[in-house]
Amino acid sequence: MHFQWYPGHMTKAKRMMQENIKLIDLVIELLDARLPMSSRNPDVDELGKNKARLILLNKADLADEKQNDAWMEYFKERGYSVVKVNSKKGGGIKSIQGVIQEACREKIERDRKRGILNRPVRAMVVGIPNVGKSTFINSLAGKACAKTGNKPGVTKGKQWIRLNKNVELLDTPGILWPKFEDQTVGLKLAFAGSIKDELLNIEELAVELIKFIKKYYTGVLAEKYNITESEDAYRCLNEIAEERHCLLKGSELDTNKAALLLMDDFRCGRLGRITLEFPEDFR
Repeated sequence: MHFQWYPGHMTKAKRMMQENIKLIDLVIELLDARLPMSSRNPDVDELGKNKARLILLNKADLADEKQNDAWMEYFKERGYSVVKVNSKKGGGIKSIQGVIQEACREKIERDRKRGILNRPVRAMVVGIPNVGKSTFINSLAGKACAKTGNKPGVTKGKQWIRLNKNVELLDTPGILWPKFEDQTVGLKLAFAGSIKDELLNIEELAVELIKFIKKYYTGVLAEKYNITESEDAYRCLNEIAEERHCLLKGSELDTNKAALLLMDDFRCGRLGRITLEFPEDFR
């Protein structure tokens, strides 16, 4: 499979972010905890270089807990504030207000010395499509003030959201770089559902996921689907189809249906907590 991404609204979103960066004090960057590096937009570091930075490892409940801690350590070593969150269920959300104040302590102190009191911290929320930005904002605000959807690209324009007297959020459309320089980045994003399935060969994708799980999480597939985890990933997919009665007319195995089932089980956490990339590979 070859991954490429050229939506025009991404270019527009980057330009919008460049225009708005001067209005804000803090960049809140949402990453998918299962693939923190692949779900980052490399432009964000450049655009937010003089701002306070907060990284949220979202969907942390779907990722390997040991790796969540390792990734937190990785980003803290590089000067970011980091919080593990699960926006859908509200995990970690309560601690964020405090972390925002802590991350912007220097700015608040500077304001105080200049006699500016009680000016809210203005934060920009950024993240690639489908990383859960709108769900996070709604969860933090406690009401549905940003549109949510599980399809990439639901947020179309910017909107300010006042959380309380201390914090205002600027929601921006998701941005993703136009070309995947490294195809494994595209592959991991496809695993996580950040690329529309209609653009992909779902069976090839499932086979690649099987290879990864067999290598790093041995036994998970055998236990979940009652299969042998044979050397051949295609055979594993056939076995899943057989075990789950994914059949076409005439009792032929429906491997496409089995592939969709596997991808869905992975994305919803039914295979257990799985992380797709590890900090030691990026040090």
